[in-house]
Amino acid sequence: MEYSYSQFRAMMAVARASFIAILKSPSAVVFSIAFPLAFILVFGFIGQNQVLLKVGFAPQTDVHSPIYRALVQIPALKIVREPQQQLLADLQKGRIDGILEIDSMSTHPADPVPPYHVSVLLSTANAGTAPVLEGVVSNTIYRIDSTLFPNRQSVAKLEVKQIPGRRYKPIDFILPGMLGFALLSAGIFGTAFVFFNLRQTLVLKRFFATPIKKGYIVLGEAIARVVFQMLNAIIIIALGYFVFGFTLYHGWITVLEMLLLSFVALTVFMGFGFIISSIARNESSIPPLANIVTLPQFLLAGTFFPIDVLPGWLQPICRIMPLSYLNTALRSVAFEGASFQQIAGPLLGILVWGIVIYAVTFRVFRWD
Repeated sequence: MEYSYSQFRAMMAVARASFIAILKSPSAVVFSIAFPLAFILVFGFIGQNQVLLKVGFAPQTDVHSPIYRALVQIPALKIVREPQQQLLADLQKGRIDGILEIDSMSTHPADPVPPYHVSVLLSTANAGTAPVLEGVVSNTIYRIDSTLFPNRQSVAKLEVKQIPGRRYKPIDFILPGMLGFALLSAGIFGTAFVFFNLRQTLVLKRFFATPIKKGYIVLGEAIARVVFQMLNAIIIIALGYFVFGFTLYHGWITVLEMLLLSFVALTVFMGFGFIISSIARNESSIPPLANIVTLPQFLLAGTFFPIDVLPGWLQPICRIMPLSYLNTALRSVAFEGASFQQIAGPLLGILVWGIVIYAVTFRVFRWD
């Protein structure tokens, strides 16, 4: 009876052996699970300490008023310029801290300093920053009164309103960044070291003596990493949800959406690892090459803090990083309940990176 070699069984055997090797590797456990979980624990216990308040102005705001000119000069305020409808949507989702409107209350042309009506629209989504923003506006009006017009009644009447919204907690920002951090680390460092060592120890060469095809070797290794990282992602999400109240807008459906995004991103990140494993001349050269790719993204792609706090000239570069696309997509899906259609921009950005990276991978990848 003729024996039929099963490529699928061989691939799964490679995946099973690789998965066991991952579990036995201290570095894999530390960098993929322990390190991001430690960050989540640290940032989860830290209160919401925002130093930058994002505000928008209603379209009818008097931009010539002394109050407007004083507010836009405050370093702690970042002015968001968007249509009124988009500002309201951002306020309810916690993306901005308030909407200001400044109107003149005087119709007398001879009045050199007309009184103003200042309206501050807040949201319960940003309950922690609402008093801060109100205090900033009140203090600005007080300083104008005391320095420019000490002998008259206050130049402005302040009115504060509030609309309902879900509170944007620190963990809602931190956890997606930590998940992206873990996926990027595993995809690049794990893949680069594994395939470099498989070549150096002649394991790949021994594989070639068997009937298994080259593509199934790669798929077997990839399956092991994907399974391990999906389990890691479930642990991270579960910890954030049950311990710190991480927001899952649609419950378990949101978890599945986050896992699907993680799978796509991990596949792209592994492409970086394939390239590094092919161009590295020795094992000691892998960390520097990998850090060239990972460190800028860890620091600049919105992992630990919003991209908005960075210099304006740097922000466009940060927003096109693959990890930045992933972080944006994960946060939109988890907190806002965004559909894949609504995150088409970040998702397309990840896929474009994948096409570019694997086009390079197919040209430089070496088997021996």
